Amino acid sequence: MDKVQYILDQIPIRHDLSSHIMLLGIVQGFFLAFVIFLRGKRKSAINLLGWSLLIQCLVFLDVYLCYTGLIKYVIHFNDSTEFLVLLIMPTMYFFLYTLLEREHFTFKKHWPHFVLPVLYAISQFNYYTSPIEVKINAYLGAYYRNMEFLDVPQTMDYSYHLIKDKFRWLVLFNFALYFFLSLKLVLKNRKKGWKAPKNVKVDKYIFSRNTVVIFLLLMITLLLIYLNYDDDGGDHIIGMVQTITIFITSFFVLSESRFFENSWIADKYETLSANSIDFKTLDESVSGSNEFIKPDINLKKVAEQLGTNSNTVSKLINSETGTNFNDYINQKRIVLAQKRLLDDEFKQLTVEAIGESVGFRSKSAFYNAFKKHTGQSPSSFMKQNKE
Repeated sequence: MDKVQYILDQIPIRHDLSSHIMLLGIVQGFFLAFVIFLRGKRKSAINLLGWSLLIQCLVFLDVYLCYTGLIKYVIHFNDSTEFLVLLIMPTMYFFLYTLLEREHFTFKKHWPHFVLPVLYAISQFNYYTSPIEVKINAYLGAYYRNMEFLDVPQTMDYSYHLIKDKFRWLVLFNFALYFFLSLKLVLKNRKKGWKAPKNVKVDKYIFSRNTVVIFLLLMITLLLIYLNYDDDGGDHIIGMVQTITIFITSFFVLSESRFFENSWIADKYETLSANSIDFKTLDESVSGSNEFIKPDINLKKVAEQLGTNSNTVSKLINSETGTNFNDYINQKRIVLAQKRLLDDEFKQLTVEAIGESVGFRSKSAFYNAFKKHTGQSPSSFMKQNKE
């Protein structure tokens, strides 16, 4: 153990611009993931973004420790996050999938996407359970080859190197695969002609498209680094690129924050009392048993059902959605109408009948609302999606 401690003491600690940039991204990433887990629903798309950010931060915390030399204080964890690298792209892909397809992610349905990281983790079992000398030598071989290596037991089984030596190409394959799957997903939804409400600054299609562009830039960065650096020599560059992507993501999240909306800070909304109803309660009341499809639903009836007044309900809807009561109700009706237009269970109904089934009193009212909230007519929507 004296020799082990001697070698560990020889590993220098370095803090420079690269390490500071990496640490900034890691801290910001952990904080953003914490906020997402605190505010997002468990099965929502944004929750998957939180998991992806958490995984990225754990991976680059490992990179940061190795680059600065601080890993010598927790040397047993050296290279322990490699299998997590193979989880970054699948979690980001399923974030986009859930966001655009409006389908929940489940392990039962999508488990094949996680076979590769699990198999890689299993293949590295010998390394994870190897003596500390092996892990120190692995670190020295990646960062300080000029230093003295430690003796290891001759019975040590190094078969895990068969896969470990190909790890960077597995990562590149993983990135390329999910880049193309994500690109296909975005292009598919582009054809649907989905249009965000006017109050939304960065709609989910634009966010998804920008995410795919970042995937491409990361893949190119990985390829260039793998071609120009041996072992882990260029990982700190990837860490700095990751910091940039973390702050870009933070920018997009903040861009959609209600903190900057006039409706959140304007004087005319300050009359909302501290003990008034919250939007979740209101939304559940309107959505429960499809209350919104009743043709005679109005602001006064919703307010009476909630035990408050029309003015409070109107202000709450406006402050949360940026729309008035009628647009809020119509948005819900159009989402349900889109499902019924493509559902074989309703194929015997005409387009006008489906409009009536979701609460519209006339064909013109249905067509106008559909065009306003989707950017296309019901017939165009059906034709496009059935093709």
